[in-house]
Amino acid sequence: MHDESSDWVYEFRTLFDNKVNAYKNGTRSADGMFSKKEEDFLRSIGATSQEIFDFVEDWCDDGEPDPETVLAITRIRRDYFFQEQQGRFSEHSIMTSELPSRHESLAGLEWFPRIIEKAKAKLRGELPADLMYSCGADRRFLKKVNIDPAEFLRVVWEGGDNADHILKFVTDRTKT
Repeated sequence: MHDESSDWVYEFRTLFDNKVNAYKNGTRSADGMFSKKEEDFLRSIGATSQEIFDFVEDWCDDGEPDPETVLAITRIRRDYFFQEQQGRFSEHSIMTSELPSRHESLAGLEWFPRIIEKAKAKLRGELPADLMYSCGADRRFLKKVNIDPAEFLRVVWEGGDNADHILKFVTDRTKT
């Protein structure tokens, strides 16, 4: 297991705060927002500048996900990156067209099949630049089923290829 020191957390929080300020000051794309050193840091924790930009943009424009949720999601991806991928990036990136339709449903819940596949791709670092985990539609779904985005990501990791594990967790949560 990779060292779980808090140094990366401090560096991540500082970077995120700095990028929020940059966004508020007019930098509106991932290109040019991050220095090479910052991109290298993000890669070292299994992240990309585009995904962090997307979180910054949604936080500034929509007020969510909040920085603590972004950190929690990033921590899970980082843990997966080191534990499951041994610190190596996937060679594959999914195509948006490979995802289930926005209208597909599972257990009567529209978007459920799509968010499962997005979460799996997020864990593996395989989301294309034009797609983010915990986008507005993901957040609406997760609010509807009373699940935090980081918690859902963890459940998907734990479930692996066992869709029943994920299904049971979500349906149990919707009953509370």
